Amino acid sequence: MSDTSDRLDLPFILPSQAQKHVTHNEALVRLDALVQMVFESAPTNTPPAVPNAGETWATGAAPTAGWAGQPNQIAQWMAPGWLFMTPQEGWRAWLRDVAQMVVWDGSAWVAQSQTQNLDGIGIGTSWDATNRLAVASDASLLSHAGQGHQLKINKAGVSDTASLLYQTNWTGHAEMGLAGDNNFAIKVSPDGSNWTDAVVVDAASGTLSGAGVQASASDRTPGKLAQAQHSYGPDNVVGAVSQSGGLPTGAVVEQGSNAGGTYVRFADGTQICDLRGATLAYLAVGTLRTTWVFPAAFAGMEPVITCSFSNSNADFIDVGWADLGITRHSNGLMSATVDVVKVAGAPNFIATSEVRDVRLMAVGRWF
Repeated sequence: MSDTSDRLDLPFILPSQAQKHVTHNEALVRLDALVQMVFESAPTNTPPAVPNAGETWATGAAPTAGWAGQPNQIAQWMAPGWLFMTPQEGWRAWLRDVAQMVVWDGSAWVAQSQTQNLDGIGIGTSWDATNRLAVASDASLLSHAGQGHQLKINKAGVSDTASLLYQTNWTGHAEMGLAGDNNFAIKVSPDGSNWTDAVVVDAASGTLSGAGVQASASDRTPGKLAQAQHSYGPDNVVGAVSQSGGLPTGAVVEQGSNAGGTYVRFADGTQICDLRGATLAYLAVGTLRTTWVFPAAFAGMEPVITCSFSNSNADFIDVGWADLGITRHSNGLMSATVDVVKVAGAPNFIATSEVRDVRLMAVGRWF
């Protein structure tokens, strides 16, 4: 039987041994150094000039002075000298100066595995080959270290997926991220199998598409996001109206004017033309006439025309307003002839008879 233990090399008390306390105390000294072992620093070749009682050090590969000839040993100061012990594979020690755990691998003291290149981490649950980081908790906190905080999800190639998947009882119902391309997508699913791209943000242009975005001018599905080209705002309510297949493709209201007066066109196809300051001139003893070229052409049916007069007597030349009867007109889509006939029994019109500042209005359609 050996005189020392196999693992820690502690001396045994032998049968009929005198001064057994010496052997016992030597074993306690070794245990005092090896149990909960703490090194003052990483392995070094130079012993401290004034060691403190109980200090434990790891000697380097070429120690000097009081450690000479004791490479890669555990050295404990026990006045008046050093006690050396040979480390065994798997022994651990704490480095006091850098607050780090080291382990003897058979040839050197190496840092114990840190949180680098781990196979996986499970917090409150177990990780697996797919979910290398698994957390079961009511909440997870990612906070700043003094300024901002950024969470990165990186994929290898364009066709791969980098996303956040939201599940109910392990069935996916919503996902957002880069799914199969570099466009940012928000997807939803009723069952985890059939997915709909609700909103897709184009990576190049930043524009939106998807089931949740208006597809065309005729798409009025409730709950969809309206596209700018199919909506109206301060910059496009007034402008040039247009249409395609009966659907507006331009502004809501168009206004204009020229020698023929002013006009207003509405997106629904309504057009109103207005002329102020027309003159009804002598045509015959019973008729005064003016010809009006519309400021904008009508389409389809001929427009409805109304005629009104000024309330100033100065605008009635060689004719009294009470002498004027019905208004009649013959018109097309580009112009109209407006006649006013005299009341039966009224004096005939003469060559100089006219009515000034006449106001004409035509209402019809531009498509």
